[in-house]
Amino acid sequence: MTETDQMAFIDHLDRYAERMPDSVALAYRGRDMSWSELRDRARRHAGGQRAAGLKVGDRVGYLGKNHAACIETAYASRYSGTVCAILNWRLAPAEIAYAAKDAEVKLLFVEKGMAEIVEQIRNTLPALEKVVVVDGDYESWLSAQEPLLDTRVPESKDGWIQLYTSGTTGFPKGAVLTYEGLATHASGVSDVLGMSEESISMVAMPLYHVGGIGWYMVGAALGTRSVLIEEVHPVGLLEDIAKYRISHSFFVPAIFGFFMQVPDVASRDLSSLKALCYGASPMPLPLLLKSLEVFSCDFWQVYGMTEQSGVVTMLDPDSHRNPKYRHRLVSAGKAIPSCEIRVVKPGTDTDCAVGEKGEVLVRSKQQLLEYHNKPEATAAAFQGDWYRSGDAGHLDEDGYVYISDRIKDMIISGGENVYPAEIERVLVEHPAVREVAVIGVPSDKWVETPKAVVALEGAATAEELMEHCRAQLAGYKCPTSIDFVEALPRNATGKVLKKDLRAPYWEGRERSLA
Repeated sequence: MTETDQMAFIDHLDRYAERMPDSVALAYRGRDMSWSELRDRARRHAGGQRAAGLKVGDRVGYLGKNHAACIETAYASRYSGTVCAILNWRLAPAEIAYAAKDAEVKLLFVEKGMAEIVEQIRNTLPALEKVVVVDGDYESWLSAQEPLLDTRVPESKDGWIQLYTSGTTGFPKGAVLTYEGLATHASGVSDVLGMSEESISMVAMPLYHVGGIGWYMVGAALGTRSVLIEEVHPVGLLEDIAKYRISHSFFVPAIFGFFMQVPDVASRDLSSLKALCYGASPMPLPLLLKSLEVFSCDFWQVYGMTEQSGVVTMLDPDSHRNPKYRHRLVSAGKAIPSCEIRVVKPGTDTDCAVGEKGEVLVRSKQQLLEYHNKPEATAAAFQGDWYRSGDAGHLDEDGYVYISDRIKDMIISGGENVYPAEIERVLVEHPAVREVAVIGVPSDKWVETPKAVVALEGAATAEELMEHCRAQLAGYKCPTSIDFVEALPRNATGKVLKKDLRAPYWEGRERSLA
């Protein structure tokens, strides 16, 4: 991507507001917002940030379900030079407090339904100076601001969006994504999908997830109309595909599972669809084959990560529908033009042979700037200029990537990343727990869910321990079951043998990210 292309991405809101001011930029809650209106609201928002005393590099936060205000906050940060930290509203209050404190959020825009939680944790956030409630006082706050016209032109490697990704230490890390990274990703993905200004993109995944905000940027950079979905309801999504004549969208596999449960899904008007992407967790083969029958459009599997601004590999439509390539359905596809992929022997810089499993490394201009305030974690994430994915996989002779396991033991449940260390950290704080290991076990609905294997030193029931987790963790992170053992299996060096714990549950099944 050239410097001119990067500037085009940085300036895309201004460009479309000037060139097609009345065209719809964003459809939300049945209301259409034009490019000129979106720019004007973003500039006013930026003026409010400046009036609040925020400087370049300060953090502005958004906490809530998908809302036009989140998009406005992101664009306002582009104008004012702040970084927009989009926080996961599904987290437990203690986790939200940790992320907001780590981000040093000074100005927070919060969904009305989350405002009470913010008040509960506000005394733990020393940097927080002002809270504005969306669907509360947001519109009056916005209308009172003077538009910021002397907007700052950012450098390509400046941070723009900060997303929180769970960490193996048990605490989330704030991945700072740059203008260059988001621009490179948007260009690479849209080129592969053949998207254009005439496309209509559905943004259904949460904006706190790279599959939400990253996907939005793919379309917005081209001037497409984006249809923003507040909450996912399968029938509602199908109705909106027909209503808005959606051409492109991205869903996690669980959404396709919900679609298949709609009795008349096959008779719905899906004729506008040109391409559907799926990823963030494995798509069970029977579900994929059924989805290919129902949806006649192109299918693209995507594999990526927050730290790379989104997608790094894609599996093409021909590999989905051509019987000759049926074996590729368990692959994650090939690297997109903006990314390079290597597979190395873990702990080394030696490339694996074709078909040999190792750690997947990625190199691109999409990668994060840093983990906010975590230089050691940032350094550990790289091997030279290659990002360490933490995933185990291999390459075939044609360059297709096969992801087969998680080096970091991550569990992907319904498209959400769950790290065992987070759950283990909470459970071990219970006075009755001596030691615990959390593993992923199969789930027909969510692909896999967390199971805790616990050795007690006191008395506790499974329900008591689950309640302990529910008080401190987001619901999707909590164990769906707990087994009790006398002691955890360990090797000679004392490491817990999670592979042995997982084995009985995955017997006869393929545990894969592809």
